[in-house]
Amino acid sequence: MRPTYGVPAHFSFIISGLGQLVKAFIIWVVGGAIGFLLAWTLVVPFGIWAWNVYDAYNSPA
Repeated sequence: MRPTYGVPAHFSFIISGLGQLVKAFIIWVVGGAIGFLLAWTLVVPFGIWAWNVYDAYNSPA
């Protein structure tokens, strides 16, 4: 899959540097979405599971 540089190039043609800002914003949004999804599908459930194991071990039966 070849990357397309046409859209940022057109933005940079209109205003110098705008293409780089558009690419940076897209990278920021995609990275934030991936980080959010990974945190809520891997990190948080593991933390809840670990807390349940700890609580079950330390609570009186």
